[in-house]
Amino acid sequence: MRPRDHNGPVTGTGDNLWNAAITPSSYDAEGQHYRAAVLEQYKLCVEMSDRISARRNAANTFFLTVNSGLIAAFAVSGGSGLSAAPQWAVTAGLLVVLAQCAAWWITVRSYRQLNSAKYRVIALLEERLPAMALSRAEWRSLGEGADWRIYVPLSLIEMWVPLIFGSAYVLGFGALLWS
Repeated sequence: MRPRDHNGPVTGTGDNLWNAAITPSSYDAEGQHYRAAVLEQYKLCVEMSDRISARRNAANTFFLTVNSGLIAAFAVSGGSGLSAAPQWAVTAGLLVVLAQCAAWWITVRSYRQLNSAKYRVIALLEERLPAMALSRAEWRSLGEGADWRIYVPLSLIEMWVPLIFGSAYVLGFGALLWS
């Protein structure tokens, strides 16, 4: 079975991973150093995936903080500052916060795509290792994300949050403008 990610089966990743000019015998007769090199590259890929996840979490924290602050300020003010503003200014403000929600959604999607590619490479590297802990054992034990009762991929939830904030902004600004 080929490794999968959230977007479907892998296509062409393996063709781009392995250097045809380098074989196990390029390192030594037994291929020990070659296997050690594969293991080191595997470790590096897993570490880089963890770093991407940390940056993704930092980005989500930033956007969540900004949006929570905006909602809290709006709730505390009761919309009084916005209700006195001209309609064009309120509309412009809505467009700005919706653009920020769109930027958040795009950022989450980009990190998801980047990590999916990293996990495809990790899965291919695992094919040359004794165990396939991440690509087969862990992912299959989670039902490959197909059954929400077993596992809901966090990236799917992350992509809903900016949409929920955007919807809240549209409803809130709409209520303010048409009240």
